Amino acid sequence: MPLITLFHGSPSVVEKPALGLGKPQNDYGPGFYTTKSIELAKEWACPKPGEDGFANEYTLDDADLKVYKISSEEYNILNWLALLLNNRHFKISQGISEGARAYLIENFMPDISDADVLIGYRADDSYFSYANAFLNNGLSLQQLETAMYLGNLGEQLVLKSEKAFSKLSFKRFELADSRIYYPKRMARDIEARRVYREQVSMEKIINAVYVLDIIRGGWKNDDTRLSRNLSG
Repeated sequence: MPLITLFHGSPSVVEKPALGLGKPQNDYGPGFYTTKSIELAKEWACPKPGEDGFANEYTLDDADLKVYKISSEEYNILNWLALLLNNRHFKISQGISEGARAYLIENFMPDISDADVLIGYRADDSYFSYANAFLNNGLSLQQLETAMYLGNLGEQLVLKSEKAFSKLSFKRFELADSRIYYPKRMARDIEARRVYREQVSMEKIINAVYVLDIIRGGWKNDDTRLSRNLSG
């Protein structure tokens, strides 16, 4: 089986990534966050203007690894949102949002306890606006899905176990010029926020599903009313 080429964007060269060194409050919890796109890694490496970063390149032998792809059709958008709500700490507006958050985590949190690798959407600050609006019944499930797919923040692959780290090999690094990649990063974020504003400004559709409908209807993860993710 061919090796997978991965990239990690960082302010520094990371030759020996190790389990437990990253921030625990990332999208999918503790782990080493990578992407298959060197261009995306260079954007991630430049979070501030005037500060260059590095795209670190690795190969991963994923044979015998337990891989969960949260962005596949096996899962739905609420699985991704439950993971995000469970791992990321961000201010949630007052109202129904706390109860909605608890309901989504209880009923849609996928079991990933034995995962070696997770693959799923990336989130940043703009997506917490989506989450907040959805939790407060201001954004429908359909609008959340549309904003998620159109926002185009990219997909990430996260190493979650010692077994996965043992199969990762550092190859090289490339400089990420902040004069090029910080503007690209910001443009991607601006587009995600534009899509969000566009969705929020739309009038409520009578037949659209909102979080209160999901709670009142007692929706569970195997509910036939839930669509699967669009990407395979």
